[in-house]
Amino acid sequence: MPNKPGKRRFGSIRQLPSGRFQIRYPGPDGQIRMGETTYARERDAEKSLSLIEAKLITGDWTDPQRAKVKLGDYAAKWITERTNLRPRTVEIYKGLLKRYIHPHLGGVPIGKVDTAAIREWRVLLLGSGVGPSEVAKAYRFLRAVLMTAADDQIIPRNPCRIRGAGEEKPEERPVLTVTKVFELAGQMPERLRALVLLATFASLRWGEVAALRRMDLDLAARTISVRQQHVELDTGELLVGPPKSRAGVRTVAIPEAIIPALGEHLDRFTEPELDALIFTGARGGILRRSNFRRAAKWDVSTKKIGFPGLRFHDLRHTGNTIAASSGASLKDLMQRMGHDSVRAALIYQHSTAEADSKIADAMNSKITEALPVKARGD
Repeated sequence: MPNKPGKRRFGSIRQLPSGRFQIRYPGPDGQIRMGETTYARERDAEKSLSLIEAKLITGDWTDPQRAKVKLGDYAAKWITERTNLRPRTVEIYKGLLKRYIHPHLGGVPIGKVDTAAIREWRVLLLGSGVGPSEVAKAYRFLRAVLMTAADDQIIPRNPCRIRGAGEEKPEERPVLTVTKVFELAGQMPERLRALVLLATFASLRWGEVAALRRMDLDLAARTISVRQQHVELDTGELLVGPPKSRAGVRTVAIPEAIIPALGEHLDRFTEPELDALIFTGARGGILRRSNFRRAAKWDVSTKKIGFPGLRFHDLRHTGNTIAASSGASLKDLMQRMGHDSVRAALIYQHSTAEADSKIADAMNSKITEALPVKARGD
């Protein structure tokens, strides 16, 4: 028969029929937990209880039962419990888990994942041909998952401690000259010419420019208001929602030189209703990225202007670069680009709007200097 629990200030010890000693103790939630192992000597059991008590007092205790859960299962649950994630972000995280984490670390108990294992996993991904940027994304996702595990006292600390592993070093993207931007726009079908100009000189993302409606464009004030975006999932589902961050909701000043092209586009290709999409497909439907590339003959058009491999997002990069050359402050540039900044109040104040107009005027000067009147669409 097992011995009765000993009288102790913290926890209890009992001797099993085998003669070994077993410990029990209350966790921080008050629930009684059994020791993970048994001890040949009662003295060893007492030392183990004292160590557990010290960890509970200092906050270093971790739940040995929860540490047995597989990393893949915990990461999948982590994604599900983040109800504030955008659908596209959920899709990205699930993809990273499926492709890079689950095959290598998914079956490992989370309490067994240490820095050495993560270092080996990262080297394995890089050695198998996975791009550095993808590996960095997977590492950042894993680091976030394990940070929660540490916060929940499942593991003592986050083992993702490899310096620089989560940093991306993207390749240098091309920047078009003003002349090349207009040359590219000239390669487009007429209904897409203004889209290229606006995406570039207002520094818009694809999802933002595709979601613009007539009410968002104020030609008299020379502004475009970004209120929502289109998000295309890998499944083909198209979602309409707010921009990717609070700073993404913004009003951007437009260079005067492209106003005539925008006005002509509204007259010819945009329905009169205020909520009508500014840019649509040839039959008036929602313009998707794939449809745009096909209609624009993007690969052929970019090759013709001498920039094969140009991505649509490079137009935004070009606009950002031109805007930065105007001498605007970092805060004003962050607002124009729709980036979050801890220093920005994210409130459209008069001073910021005035600075944004200066950016557009500086861009306008570059356009008028680079192109003759006819090429600008006047």
